[in-house]
Amino acid sequence: MHTATRVAGVVAGLTMTFASLGAVPASYADEAAGDPAAAPCADQQAQVDRAEDALARVTAVFAKQQARVKKAKDDVEAADTPREEKRAERALAKAKDARAEAKQTKRAQQQRVARAQARLDACQAEQPTEQPAP
Repeated sequence: MHTATRVAGVVAGLTMTFASLGAVPASYADEAAGDPAAAPCADQQAQVDRAEDALARVTAVFAKQQARVKKAKDDVEAADTPREEKRAERALAKAKDARAEAKQTKRAQQQRVARAQARLDACQAEQPTEQPAP
C-alpha cells in the first residue's frame, strides 16, 4: 500500500504538470490577439500592485508587533513578584525581537515597492506619446 500511495502521488503530480503546460499556449494566444490586458507596462504595473499589497500586509504585521511590545512593557510594569517580572521581561525581549524582524521586513518591502515603481516609471517614459492627428 505504501508503494501504491507513492505511485498515486507521482501520477497526480504529472497530471497537474501536464495540465498546466496545456494552459500556457492559451495565454500566449490571448496576448497575440491584442488582449487589452496586455497593455504596455502591464507587467510592471502588476509588480507594483503586488508589492504594495505585500507592503500593506507587512505594515499590518509590524503594527501588531508594536502593540505586542507595548503590552509586554505594561506587563513588566504590572508584575508583582520577581517571578512574574522575569517572565514578563522574557516576553518583552521576545516581542522586541519579533518587532525588529518585522521592521526589517517592512523596510525591505518598501525598497521593493520603490524599485517596482521605478521600473514602471521607466517603462512609461519609454512609451511613445500619442499626438493628435492634424
